[in-house]
Amino acid sequence: MTTILVVDDDPQIVALLERHLLGEGFGVVAATDAAQALVALSEHAPALVLLDIVLGDADGRELLREIRLFSDVPVIFLTGRGLESERIVGLKMGADDYIVKPFSLGELSARVETVLRRSTASSTRTNEIPTRSFGDLVINETTHEVLLRGSVVDLTAREFGLLAFLASSPRQVFSREQLLRQVWDSSAEWQTDATVTEHIRRIRNKIEDDPDHPAWIVTVRGAGYRFEPGTR
Repeated sequence: MTTILVVDDDPQIVALLERHLLGEGFGVVAATDAAQALVALSEHAPALVLLDIVLGDADGRELLREIRLFSDVPVIFLTGRGLESERIVGLKMGADDYIVKPFSLGELSARVETVLRRSTASSTRTNEIPTRSFGDLVINETTHEVLLRGSVVDLTAREFGLLAFLASSPRQVFSREQLLRQVWDSSAEWQTDATVTEHIRRIRNKIEDDPDHPAWIVTVRGAGYRFEPGTR
C-alpha cells in the first residue's frame, strides 16, 4: 500500500485528509509538528508528503529544507497563501506541487496521483540505467561519479550533468541552445553559448587523452556537440 504522510497542526484537516486518502486506497500517517514528521519519515518511508506551510509557530518551509538534506520524497505544500511569488519560492525550495486552501478533495487526489506518477517514472528511469559504461569511461547516475580507467574523475555537479546528458544519447548532436535548456534549465536569454563551450572545455581537460583532439565529446561544426561511445 502506498503511504502518504500528512503534516498539519489542524486536527480537523488531518481527519478530513486521512478519511479521504484512506477511501482512495492509500495508507496514511499523520504528524502535527516538524519533530513528529521527521520521525514518521524515518519509520514509515512514505511515498509522498502533504505538508502545511504554517505549523503553529513553525514554518513548513524550514521542515522541507531539513527533509531535503536526506530525502527526495515528493512533497506537496498545503497553504492558505495563494500569491504567485510564494508558490514560486516553495517550488524552488524543492516542493513538487502547491495546493492553495480551500481546495476540493478531487483536486487533491488528482495532484497526488500526478506527483506520484511523475516520481515513479523518474525512479524507474534511474533504476533502468543507473550506470553507463563506455570502455574506460563509466558514468554512474546514482552516485554521480565518473570513473576513467578505474579512477574517479573530479567533476562539478554541472559538468557531470552535461556529460551524463550527452552520454544518455550517444552520437546525437545537441546544439548549445538545446544544452542550455536541458542541462541548465535556461536559455540564451539568460545564459550565453560561451557557458556551454567553457564547460565542454573543462570536461575534455578531465576525460580526454588529448583535449585538443577529443574522442569522447566531439564538436560538430556549425551544429553543436555529440558524445562518441566507441570503446577505448
